Amino acid sequence: MGLYVDVEPGVRIYVEDLNPEGCRTILFIHGWPADHRMFEYQFGQLPKMGYRCIGIDARGFGNSDKPWTGYDYDTSADDIRCVIDALDLHDITLGGHSTGGAVAIRYMARHNGYGVSKLALFAAAAPSLIQRPHFPHGQPRDVVTKIIQDTYEDRPKMLQGFGDIFFFQYVTEAFSQWFFQMGLQAAGWSTAAVAKSWLDEERLFSDLGKIQVPTLILHGIHDKVCFFPLALAQQEGIRNSRLVPFKYSGHGLFYDERDKFNKELAQFAGE
Repeated sequence: MGLYVDVEPGVRIYVEDLNPEGCRTILFIHGWPADHRMFEYQFGQLPKMGYRCIGIDARGFGNSDKPWTGYDYDTSADDIRCVIDALDLHDITLGGHSTGGAVAIRYMARHNGYGVSKLALFAAAAPSLIQRPHFPHGQPRDVVTKIIQDTYEDRPKMLQGFGDIFFFQYVTEAFSQWFFQMGLQAAGWSTAAVAKSWLDEERLFSDLGKIQVPTLILHGIHDKVCFFPLALAQQEGIRNSRLVPFKYSGHGLFYDERDKFNKELAQFAGE
């Protein structure tokens, strides 16, 4: 079931709600530059196990409205709160991939984990996607700067290059094109604005310590976007967290090892 949630005047967020009668709810926050459809291989399996699966298209992406502003982590977290309130969600597992994982962490800190009983991070871009003086484990700053520049100059080529490093396992040309088209559905300005937020955002380091719920960290050891040491930093910074390395996955672990991914997530959400 697809629906829209008003998050501010003139801005609607698209929400896909599968199996609303499910006994447990998992709310999925997608990564950049895709939309909720990146979790197709979770949405096709987890409802069979009795789970309610809800996917959000972040503003600027997928079927959501694409305003000029609002692409910082705080606003993204507030958008999640609007969805949780609109659907009257309680006792859910909040799961986020890459930038979506970073936004999920910000939600937990900014909204005191309202409605959330468990947190799941998938290749999360936290505590920092880029290298900082006190954090050498991220991407060099100039790599992100080039992504932003390429987005403005030739976004299809940028997306194609990003897709080439996304998965560790072999994907067919047809699958690659499907993933590529997902990125194209976003607005160019929102794609660039979210990338800019990676450069500016430093509060996730302190946000980690504010998480009060059991947390599952799933991360591919071959990740070329959010390097595996980010997962170690998340585990160190979040109390009551558990890290599960994915030995045969890159950034797209939700597809690279989808059976293992689905099993780990379902088990955690059902505990």
